[in-house]
Amino acid sequence: MAVRATVSRFPIDSDAQEASGVPWGLTVTPFAGKDENGQSPVYGSDGHLLPRCENCYAYFNTYCELDQWAWNCSLCGTLNGLSAQAIARYSHPQSCAEMMSSFIDLELPLEGSEEEMLHARPVYVAAVDLSSSEEFLELTKSALQAALEALAPGSLFGLATFSHKLGLYDVQGPIPVVKNVFIPQDTEGTLPIELEDAMPLLQFLAPVETCKDRITSALETLRPTTSWERTPGAGQGLDGVLMGGRGFGVAMEALCNYLGSEYGNTFALARVFAFLSGPPDYGPGQLDTRRYGEQYASKGEDADCALLPEQTPFYKDLAAVAVQAGVCVDIFAVTNEYTDLASLKFLSIESGGSLFLYPNTDDSTLPQDMYRMLSRPYSFNCVLRLRTSTEFKPGHSYGHFFPDPQYENVQHIICCDSYATYAYDFDFDNNAGFSRHASEQPMVQIAFQYTVVVPPEELSGSGLVSSNRGKHSLKRRLRIRTLQYGTAQNLNELYDGVDPEAVLSLLVHKVILASLQQGIREGRMLLHDWLVILTSQYNEAFKLIQYKNGNSSINAQIDVAFSQCQQLQPLPRLVFALL
Repeated sequence: MAVRATVSRFPIDSDAQEASGVPWGLTVTPFAGKDENGQSPVYGSDGHLLPRCENCYAYFNTYCELDQWAWNCSLCGTLNGLSAQAIARYSHPQSCAEMMSSFIDLELPLEGSEEEMLHARPVYVAAVDLSSSEEFLELTKSALQAALEALAPGSLFGLATFSHKLGLYDVQGPIPVVKNVFIPQDTEGTLPIELEDAMPLLQFLAPVETCKDRITSALETLRPTTSWERTPGAGQGLDGVLMGGRGFGVAMEALCNYLGSEYGNTFALARVFAFLSGPPDYGPGQLDTRRYGEQYASKGEDADCALLPEQTPFYKDLAAVAVQAGVCVDIFAVTNEYTDLASLKFLSIESGGSLFLYPNTDDSTLPQDMYRMLSRPYSFNCVLRLRTSTEFKPGHSYGHFFPDPQYENVQHIICCDSYATYAYDFDFDNNAGFSRHASEQPMVQIAFQYTVVVPPEELSGSGLVSSNRGKHSLKRRLRIRTLQYGTAQNLNELYDGVDPEAVLSLLVHKVILASLQQGIREGRMLLHDWLVILTSQYNEAFKLIQYKNGNSSINAQIDVAFSQCQQLQPLPRLVFALL
């Protein structure tokens, strides 16, 4: 778990925060195997036995004052009693991870029988757009070949295609067999039969280690749909090339329902890779791309502001279906035409996946990106919770998660890899700010609960595998990081502790949010104004601007390069790159 604050020393109060001009917050990469200094967590067990504060529910940590019978919470100061079990446990501190380090990773008991745990396998499904060009399909084949190399033994893989029909491939026999289900053309239509009736799911999902060559053979058979295959209304001609007939929406909905039947039995998380060569324009979920054009400029409207909102809630609703089915969707769009990603993005973002856009096939790094993505370790069914000491609180949170409907500052993450990073900004809870006493420093605690699929070779060392050799297992873990920060006594100290990369990360999130709500022009203006304010506050803090008799005639040149503060020097260049 890597945590990087925008300033290593926090502002002493709201006035100091306002005067600095620097965003106050932090970024957290919860599933990173090491912290920002390269230190690994201390591993332990019995995470469910870790004492928690009765007032703020923070976890016991090394910054807490421990008595024989009680402990003081390092975040809110509440005195909590210890159970007899905890007293016995802490009489041998070297056996407890939480007594040895403020960065710990504890195993939690899983709900469900061990048999159910050992049946979980990693499941991956590729959904390939056949309403495309030969070049697009060649790139997609290369990407899937790279993916097959990156997948761990024991994984299950399924190949599906979509156009005006949905194709399911059975690669477990001597030759690949495809079964097609036609997609209805109207927006309210449904598939004529269930996919399970067309092909049983366990026939569709093939073990990678025994069927890799057959999957490769099936990939080689992929061809773009030809004009005579399409129905008359499926596509429109463009320079003699018939495009369209891309029934993406109903294909994704059917695949989610298809996979959902085995959720919790065959798999705990299924990942669907959707390869798109253009906008969905057929059947349920089709998008009207004619709204992209000059019509907004003629009305004096901001075209970007009009195009950023979603056109239809279809894909946001579909993301909820995917989450219920245990499916995470990654979308790879290879197109230079307007595809309305503003509507499509919700399917990937809210199901825990990613959205990749490549403007053409020639310069695309799709195969490399696929291999890199699948080589990273990932966790799923994650819960992220940030707590702070009483003087301040989290403001906005940013990232691909969704908030808990019941508890404040609790975020749920469907799928989280070792590079997924989230950001928070802070606000003071009162005007008093932080205490100037060294004993009462600002505290932050981040708790991250997650599940991982453990391969058989890792299980064999722990003695969990006997008759179930070769099966994968699920493990639930709780990772906790508790940090103590200093406070800056003046602006010079605060500026010296700035982390420009963390500041930029937080700024990007703020600008994206402003752009989505108020338009890109407003986002640019906010970013521009922020840099002007920071420059002004820096010049005032270092007394570089002097006024004669209170008027605005300036004696010295304004320092726009932050020459007296090395930490701030990269920021103007980074901000202008954003602008």
